[in-house]
Amino acid sequence: MKRQIGIYAIEFVCVCIFGVCEFFFVSRKGALLILLLGLILIAFHSIDIALRQKKLMSLNDYLNRILSGEESMEIESMEEGELSILKTNLFKVMTLLMHQREYMKDEKTRLASAMADISHQLKTPLTSIMVMNELLEGETDDAKRSDLLKTQSEQLDKMNWLVQTLLKISKFDARCVELKREDTNVKDMIKKTIDPFLISMELKGIKLVNLTSEKPITCDINWTAEALQNILKNCIEHVKENDTITISDEETNLYTAVNITDMGCGIEPEDIDHIFERFYRGKNSSSDSVGIGLALSKTIIDEQKGEVSVQSKVGEGTSFKIKFYKTII
Repeated sequence: MKRQIGIYAIEFVCVCIFGVCEFFFVSRKGALLILLLGLILIAFHSIDIALRQKKLMSLNDYLNRILSGEESMEIESMEEGELSILKTNLFKVMTLLMHQREYMKDEKTRLASAMADISHQLKTPLTSIMVMNELLEGETDDAKRSDLLKTQSEQLDKMNWLVQTLLKISKFDARCVELKREDTNVKDMIKKTIDPFLISMELKGIKLVNLTSEKPITCDINWTAEALQNILKNCIEHVKENDTITISDEETNLYTAVNITDMGCGIEPEDIDHIFERFYRGKNSSSDSVGIGLALSKTIIDEQKGEVSVQSKVGEGTSFKIKFYKTII
């Protein structure tokens, strides 16, 4: 602002000098006209400076009100110009900051809820282990001690899986996971998925029908296998002895899909829209379910711009479809 005033003063001095020259060397009327025009110019500039100063003060008050915590940010109508553009951009920035503040509040609420859920999930196996430790101290029967140790080991395995899964979800939440785009095919991916479950399925008498082919897909191989394993694990938990789980694939111009279908108890209609939510346990959930495996699977697939969906009918089974799109925009 001071710079502009200096420029205007220089302009006025130049006009005065020109007017004096006009007075002595040309005509007095011309000199008076030039001086009059100069005065008009200075008056116009002075008014312009005053208006700009007023607008800047108004803009400063506007920012002070926002910084003081005023929630309502109504942008006043202004004439077109630099200050109007500046105020509009400031409004956008402050609106973005307010949204970020609300987002952080929601994140804190979700974090508190997640911590409560985690504490609850860890408390159950911990309590069980503490009780079994007390029983082991006074147990002299070798067979009973062996059973208690086996149960305790199962609870520790459950806790280990729970903690590891929670850490993986936390990595995605913190944006610490960098997913790779690797070329593979459905058949190899499914082999990597089912290998850890072959013995347990055989012991349980579950028949696995693998109808996959070598259709190409592009994904992060290890993380995608993790997602598919959690889905397969869910299917295994909900089928009975001698039931069948079928894995197949399909291809369109847009995507290649993997279908995992079981003959289990199915999902209740009121639960199907929530099964990918963290810590959600439906009516037909197994006693060992904690409700984070499918949530992790969805997170992994979503991070790769894929899609996972589910269809189910109570008493007939459930089918998961995982789509890997050929072009990611």
